[in-house]
Amino acid sequence: MTVPATHTPAGECPQCWQHAHDRRIHRTLKPREDCPQCVDHMVNGCPNLTPKKSRWW
Repeated sequence: MTVPATHTPAGECPQCWQHAHDRRIHRTLKPREDCPQCVDHMVNGCPNLTPKKSRWW
């Protein structure tokens, strides 16, 4: 089952979440070829994360 990329959980990177759960994104890659966007996120980190809810009462 794939989760729609529009429902990124709190604290997760929207791009990483979409790339992990949408098979269409990596379909054009050759066998054993790395996705440039995924490699960039692994090397440089995720620039934007979905904010978590505040834990204030």
